[in-house]
Amino acid sequence: MKKKYTVTDRIITKITGWIAGITLVVLGVWGVQTLWDFYTFEKTNDAQIQEYVNPVISRAGGFIVAVKFEENQPVKKGDTLLLIDDREYTIQQAQTEALIQKANAQLLVLESNSKTLGKTAASAKSQIDASNAKVWKQQLDFDRYKKLYEAESATKQQLEDIQATLDVNKSEYQSALDSYDAAISRIEDIQTEKIVVKAEIERLKALLDRHKLDVSYTVITAAYDGRMGRRTVEAGQMIDAGEVLAYIVNNETDKWVVANYKETQIANMSLGDSVVFTADAFPEKEFKGTIISLSPATGSSFSLLPPDNSTGNYVKIVQRIPVRIRVDGDRKEIDRLKVGMNVNVSFPKKQHHG
Repeated sequence: MKKKYTVTDRIITKITGWIAGITLVVLGVWGVQTLWDFYTFEKTNDAQIQEYVNPVISRAGGFIVAVKFEENQPVKKGDTLLLIDDREYTIQQAQTEALIQKANAQLLVLESNSKTLGKTAASAKSQIDASNAKVWKQQLDFDRYKKLYEAESATKQQLEDIQATLDVNKSEYQSALDSYDAAISRIEDIQTEKIVVKAEIERLKALLDRHKLDVSYTVITAAYDGRMGRRTVEAGQMIDAGEVLAYIVNNETDKWVVANYKETQIANMSLGDSVVFTADAFPEKEFKGTIISLSPATGSSFSLLPPDNSTGNYVKIVQRIPVRIRVDGDRKEIDRLKVGMNVNVSFPKKQHHG
């Protein structure tokens, strides 16, 4: 019995044939393009966008008075991000300033004492000269009366009076010498004390600079133009020095891609080579980049516990080499790429190397 095909069957058969034909054409085109890409490009999807994401760290401890930013907020270099209660630090600064004033006053007192002792030493020096003259004259009188006494032209009492006057003059001369030496010694002591006080002033000035730094640390500012990341603090919170308070993404540096290529794919790669890549977030947009460095070791070599192939059963695993690629192009377009985004990198195998 002969089969009969209805109009519907014929339409379905025709549509199915067209679909099968289109499918074969699409698969053929896809296959050709895949083969072409395979022989033309070295590709990897083990790649992410990177840029400098730095922590905002407090260099002073205390209570947070105010938080001046929100998450994801753009900031300019020097913008105030957080304020810490600075009263303890300003009190320490004032105390040190007072100690410096006290030490300066001590220095002035020592200077005054040194001048006074200088005058005392000058007076004692004059007394030494006068006493020395008296001793010299009295010694001459004594020698003369001694000869007179030996010639029985002077009495013993006269000689004794002259002797007593000579002894008194010698004693006054020695006293003047002692007074002069004491003044000079005290002046030297004061000079030493001045050195000690000056050293203390320098120490206090250094301490004051440190206190001023501590006060400045209570105002935390943005170190560069960027965008704020996650915020983990609030006003009234107690923090310690060295604590991470937020994260900031640096807008002043280039973005780059870290593409982890297989070791079998990097033979033709050199610094300065161009690459293209697409981000999973923007598959229709093609970005350009330039290779700026190749890692000196495989990624696994930098792990906490690098593999040791000399022990146990060895299984060969293809290693990956991190390749750093600078993102080129318009800054507005580049800013669409965010840290950590997955990208697909294609490296043209045939590039001119000068």
